[in-house]
Amino acid sequence: MMKLLHKILLMLVVSLPLVACNDDVESNYDPFKNFDALWTALDEHYTFFSYKNIDWNEVGKRYRAKVKKEMTSQELFNLCSEMLKELKDGHVNLISATDVSRYWIWEQYPENYDERLIDEHYLNFEYKRTSGIKYQILSNNIGYMYYGSFSNGIGEGNLDAILGYLATSDGLVIDVRSNGGGYLLNVETLVSRFITEKTHVGSIKHKKGPGHDDFSEPYDYYFSPSQGHIHYTKPVVVLANRGSFSATNNFVSIMKHLPQVTVVGDVTGGGCGLPFTSELPNGWTVRFSAAVIADALGNLTEFGVAPDVKVDMNKADRDAGRDTMLEAAFSVLQSQ
Repeated sequence: MMKLLHKILLMLVVSLPLVACNDDVESNYDPFKNFDALWTALDEHYTFFSYKNIDWNEVGKRYRAKVKKEMTSQELFNLCSEMLKELKDGHVNLISATDVSRYWIWEQYPENYDERLIDEHYLNFEYKRTSGIKYQILSNNIGYMYYGSFSNGIGEGNLDAILGYLATSDGLVIDVRSNGGGYLLNVETLVSRFITEKTHVGSIKHKKGPGHDDFSEPYDYYFSPSQGHIHYTKPVVVLANRGSFSATNNFVSIMKHLPQVTVVGDVTGGGCGLPFTSELPNGWTVRFSAAVIADALGNLTEFGVAPDVKVDMNKADRDAGRDTMLEAAFSVLQSQ
């Protein structure tokens, strides 16, 4: 998998030159030049125009009409940021020395996660923690793991300790609610503990030309079980919410297709593009999706992965110290 990712990223580096790289940034502050450079970079290399039914020409004309020669740098940044929000993509960011634009779709939905509630009413503030993973066997003999960020590295020895400890549980909840993503390598490391054979988990394709639909053929990729390490083969529930984004979205999409796994909670936040960064004439950088990851069935999950069992946190239960989504996970595991 990682060799394939390196190959794809190398292709992106070769095929996607910087829009500009100029030491004299101040001399390149021209609102029209920088707006056009930003629009063109996305026009030629962004991956989801057709998928999202976006008329980028119309968007460009609408926003360029608002560009003024006397605009301040911040005014231009704000205008460009608004244009990028039209892409509805959390992987698209405009970055200056003083600000970063962003599109946080999950802020429009219920949070559906309360760490304090879990710590107090389910873990009783008694839990173990390693490699960024909080874990414990609960009073109903169901194992619980909370992984808050795929940016936190996972050591093989740490995973052996975690899964060895959880081995006596009747089932396992892997909670990735409000996990905003991180490194795909950590996705592979974790998934490899829940498969027993080489498994097709998805495909990747990249932009190969300036046309909106100029893509390479998909490259299938596979994960193999971790050799010489502890695996967990009992039933598993993955808990997700709208804050489960990017690498976490990828993790949920892979786990969903494993036979012993059920996804419970809300639709994930999405984000299935591999991001790349390019520079504008004034020194700003733009980050955007320049390659696409599909799930094992060839589906794009840019707008999220639907759960097998849809549940929101119930306010009355929450006020009473009950996590409705976690209780639904218990029901799924106890019925198997």
